[in-house]
Amino acid sequence: MQIAVVLGTIVATIKHKAFMGRKLLMVQPLTPFGKPKGKVQIAVDVVQAGEGDIVLLLSEGNSSRQVLAYENAPVRSTIIGVIDHIELDATKK
Repeated sequence: MQIAVVLGTIVATIKHKAFMGRKLLMVQPLTPFGKPKGKVQIAVDVVQAGEGDIVLLLSEGNSSRQVLAYENAPVRSTIIGVIDHIELDATKK
């Protein structure tokens, strides 16, 4: 799992049936200190996250398919939580 920020919404008029009724969001993975880390991804939202939210991102296909309860869903990343607060020791950057 990793921390990410929601950048925006993906709108698709035609999509796989596993995504019907589900929101797709663009997310940027972050370091624990809020710096961008890696490439922007598309993730399935199961917690009603929105643009600017810091989220908990599950980036593993099998686990994502289990969350969606769809065995053959073509999905790798799923947003499984909205983070309210992160508290770190800034001296350990």
